[in-house]
Amino acid sequence: MSWETLSSRRVYTNPWISVREDQVLRPDGSPGIYGVVDLQHPAVFIVPVTDEGEVLLVRQRRYAIGRDSLEIPAGGTDGEAVLVAARRELLEETGYDAAELRILSEVYSLNGVSNAPGHIVLATGLTRVADGGGLDEEGITGVESVAWADLFELLRTGEIHDGETAAALMYAAVALGRVQ
Repeated sequence: MSWETLSSRRVYTNPWISVREDQVLRPDGSPGIYGVVDLQHPAVFIVPVTDEGEVLLVRQRRYAIGRDSLEIPAGGTDGEAVLVAARRELLEETGYDAAELRILSEVYSLNGVSNAPGHIVLATGLTRVADGGGLDEEGITGVESVAWADLFELLRTGEIHDGETAAALMYAAVALGRVQ
């Protein structure tokens, strides 16, 4: 048996998300409620790799968790095509443009409570074209260039604790032959 939706109602909406509460029948047949956060637009998670083989990360203060986070550049597509949005987010957050952008995978974040699709994009052939990484609006405080060996250590120690960043780095490592 699978989940069955009996009714659904929106309880909150803004330009980025909506929240709904569903009356459901669980797989075992018992009734229940299920709250779901729906993203209004898919996200993009960009893994920018320099010609030297390092990955650009942004450091920013994350309001929802109340702490700093070291992450890959990311954001909403805002209705744009995936690669257009990836290029925009890369430029806004790091000041770099990419000669090549390639979609590696589609992923879903927190799929136990949300419908939050995203796309992991590999960005190569990077060129610095503007100042970036100091977006006061988003709390970005800097851009760091990190060698692959150091990325794995940052993951091991928990310095990188963002789930989308960890997943995107793994997809990129596989695509680039960094892991078997």
